[in-house]
Amino acid sequence: MFPKTKLFRSASIGVLACGLFTLASPVIAADDKPKAADNTGRNRAAGPTADQQKNNKTDLQLAKDIRKAIVDDKSLSTYAHNIKIVAKNGAVTLRGPVRSDEEKATIETKAAQVAGAGNVTNRLTVAPKK
Repeated sequence: MFPKTKLFRSASIGVLACGLFTLASPVIAADDKPKAADNTGRNRAAGPTADQQKNNKTDLQLAKDIRKAIVDDKSLSTYAHNIKIVAKNGAVTLRGPVRSDEEKATIETKAAQVAGAGNVTNRLTVAPKK
């Protein structure tokens, strides 16, 4: 049919290679949805978030006082200094990563000293060092 030339052989190999590559590539079904890159859903399910905090003076002052107590403690890591503090109607939720169980306990104690015992929900997690 076609003469056996170098051009014909190289074209045939290219077509064959493209066909094999196509067969080897994974097929993604139409119903496979990419996973969300953020963790918004998980955070919202875990309790109050910062956007739910009211702007009343009492809750703002409560969060501010807890933040000051945490930041003033220079023995705590940068992670600990940057946790989320959500005050809502006098109840405080602590959220975010810290470096150790000791930091987690220290922060909860500081928050309880400001907000009162029983008014603090500790949702801090210990993140391993990278």
